[in-house]
Amino acid sequence: MDQNSNEILREFPNLFRQYKDGRIERFIGTEITPTGNDQLTGVQSKDITINADTGVGARLYLPPNATPSQKIPLLIYIHGGAFCICSPFSLGYNRHANNIAAAANVVVFSVHYRLAPEHPLPIAYDDTWEAIQWISESSDPWLKDHADYNVVFFAGDSAGANLAHNMAMRGASEGFGALKLQGIVLIHPFFGNDEKDELIEYLYPSYGGFNDPKIHAAKDPNLSSLGVGRVLVFVAEKDFLRERGRSYYEAVKKSGWNGEAEMVETEGEGHVFHLYEPAKEKSVNLVKQFASYMTQIEKDVRSSSSL
Repeated sequence: MDQNSNEILREFPNLFRQYKDGRIERFIGTEITPTGNDQLTGVQSKDITINADTGVGARLYLPPNATPSQKIPLLIYIHGGAFCICSPFSLGYNRHANNIAAAANVVVFSVHYRLAPEHPLPIAYDDTWEAIQWISESSDPWLKDHADYNVVFFAGDSAGANLAHNMAMRGASEGFGALKLQGIVLIHPFFGNDEKDELIEYLYPSYGGFNDPKIHAAKDPNLSSLGVGRVLVFVAEKDFLRERGRSYYEAVKKSGWNGEAEMVETEGEGHVFHLYEPAKEKSVNLVKQFASYMTQIEKDVRSSSSL
């Protein structure tokens, strides 16, 4: 082995180490949980490939009560992990998708996008958009037979919440194809503030600084064109990103956007606590609030369409 192969180029504690030979060693989120029938929820899951060349794909989840005779909402979920760790196959995300699919009775489409730094931003944004576009043309039976494209949600946590917001912004200008986006749910979202962020600068070589709308949504002059009518933001009292989530919520409300924004704060908890301890009461409550939000919007949509 080349004696230089173990020389470290850059390390971000708790996330990854990059060696000079290009190798990436991730410290968390590398496990791959199997698909199949979840014993706790009865939700079925399977993996699909969207782009064989890049590896972009998704893990699909079908709730136990799904029947072809009645289509149910589609939740497009985008995992977090600072744009550089984790996947839909990670234990916490697989478990969360099972829980929300069962609680809300929705089809979950959990996007598998490429990670930085070997695939620098904005690749994650483009991969996620490609996955969303693919759905409209898909002949996959779980989507075709069960998902109601008139009741679609985007959601994500941390960096995934940032991606979800940006997909709603992109759809406002490019359209969502056959999908009708009814709401977005951002859990403990990551957005930039007015402090230097070495990680973002490393992962995103073309980063435009504090006015880059992908990272600094609150400063986006086009924020009022957000392509959805309902937004729910979850924040947590002890989360280091709490104020960024609150700032996003306030910016959306003040932008002139013609929609309804809500914010829910969990006391005494930190960043994405629900992924680490899904059985604790506050985690269960978060899933219930997430599910009931989608269920209420579904009822509103179906009620208005029957008039």
